[in-house]
Amino acid sequence: MTVLVTGGAGYIGSHTVLELLDAGESAPIVLDDLSTGFRWSVPDGAPLVIGDFGDESLVSNLIERHGVDEIIHFAAKIVVPDSVADPLGYYLNNTAKARTLLATSVACGVKRFIFSSTAAVYGEPLHNPVTEDESLKPVSPYGRSKLMVEWMLEDTARAHGLAYVALRYFNVAGADPKGRSGQSTPNATHLIKVAAQATLGLRKKLQVFGDDYPTPDGTCVRDYIQVTDLSRAHLDALRYLRDGGANLTANCGYERGFSVLEVIESVKRVSGVDFEVEIAPRRPGDPAAIVAANGRIQQALGWRPQYDDLDEIVRQALDWEKRLMARGGV
Repeated sequence: MTVLVTGGAGYIGSHTVLELLDAGESAPIVLDDLSTGFRWSVPDGAPLVIGDFGDESLVSNLIERHGVDEIIHFAAKIVVPDSVADPLGYYLNNTAKARTLLATSVACGVKRFIFSSTAAVYGEPLHNPVTEDESLKPVSPYGRSKLMVEWMLEDTARAHGLAYVALRYFNVAGADPKGRSGQSTPNATHLIKVAAQATLGLRKKLQVFGDDYPTPDGTCVRDYIQVTDLSRAHLDALRYLRDGGANLTANCGYERGFSVLEVIESVKRVSGVDFEVEIAPRRPGDPAAIVAANGRIQQALGWRPQYDDLDEIVRQALDWEKRLMARGGV
C-alpha cells in the first residue's frame, strides 16, 4: 500500500512522513509546491514531487504510477487573519482544490483518505473541552474552508465508498524529539515558535493580541498538541481504516488549555531569557478559548499522547530554532 502525502514538506506533513518511515511503511510519495514547505525537510526514502495538489492530471499520474491507494492531505493555507483578508484565496486553495483532489481520488480508486481539519470549525464553542458533537460555527474563512471539505468528505464517502478520517487539530507545537524536523517557516504565526524566536533575538518583541478576553488572565486559551503526537495520530488513523473502521471525525488535543501569558511564562522559564511583550489589539477570527475533548480519538484509534508537557514542547521548539540558526536559517 502506497501513501500519497500532500503538503509533506511542511511542518506537520514532514513529521508524519518521518513517522511513516519509522513505522516501516513503504516509501510514501510527497506532493508539495514548496510555497511554505522545504525540500530539505522531506526525509530520505520519501520521493518528493513538486507540484499542486489541485492539478488533476499530475495527481492522477502519481496515483496510477505509484499504485497509491491512501492519501493523507495536509496541504492548505492556515493563517486565520490572512483568511479574513483573503477569503477567496483560502476558498480556492483549501476548498476548491480539495474538491478536485477528492474527485481525482474517487476516479483513480483511492480507498482511504485522511484529512487535516481544524478546531477552527467550532468557532466560539459553547462548552470546553469541546466535543466533536458541538455545533459547528466557524468564525473565519479558514475555519469555513475546512468545514466545507469535511462536508464534501462525508458526501463523497456516502456516494462512492471512500473511507476517511478527519482529524481536527488544535494548536500544534514543538518539534521532532530526535531533532530531524520542526516548524521552519520564518514568518510563522505559531505562538511558541514566535516566542522561541524572541528568546534568540530574531524578533524584537512578542505581541499578545488582546488581553480582555473572558478568560482567567484575559488572554486566549488554547490546547497545544505536540507535533509528533499529532503525526502518530495519522498512523493510528491509517491502521484504523485498514482494519475496516467506520468513517470518523475526531479532535486532536490534550484536553488541557494554556493561556497566551502562561505559554510566554513557560518559554521564559525554559529558555532563561526575558523578552519584551507588547499587548496589541485582538485579531479577527480568534475565539477566546478552545480546548479539545479527546475521548473519541483515544477510544476509536487507540491514540495515546507521549509528549503532553508544555515545558518539554517549548524545549523542543527552542532546540529546533537553534538548529535553524546554526544552519543559517531555512
